[in-house]
Amino acid sequence: MNILLRISLTIFLLLMAIVYLPIGLWAIIAPAQDALGLKLPSFYEAVGLSVISPIGYSEFAGIYGGINIVIGLMFLIGIFKKDIGLFSLKILVFLVGSIALGRFLLMLLGSQAGLPVEINTFLIFEIIVFLIGMVFIKALKNTN
Repeated sequence: MNILLRISLTIFLLLMAIVYLPIGLWAIIAPAQDALGLKLPSFYEAVGLSVISPIGYSEFAGIYGGINIVIGLMFLIGIFKKDIGLFSLKILVFLVGSIALGRFLLMLLGSQAGLPVEINTFLIFEIIVFLIGMVFIKALKNTN
């Protein structure tokens, strides 16, 4: 692998770890942040959802917390282990691509049902990360 590709991949993986690890930790801490005296913004408001039953806290911790922490850790490990780096890129592309597709389909179907069409920062992030991830996957495939 050439040095420019390796450096840019390392920076990308590190940035993704910096994005995903804190989100995961924040989601796990969110239900108890008031009791812990933490002055963090509301995770629930940030993602536009609310918890209406005790199982909801578990869902937030599992889906937003656990998945994001593991993905963030995979990126960190992938900096040092090439195979895990490529695997984490594939997982990332699959996840953000799937989430972006869901948001896009809602825009199409929702507009028919009278819902406002919203291109939010989450969707923009997912599209950009998807495209960058695809470029890295193709570049890494060409180096083997």
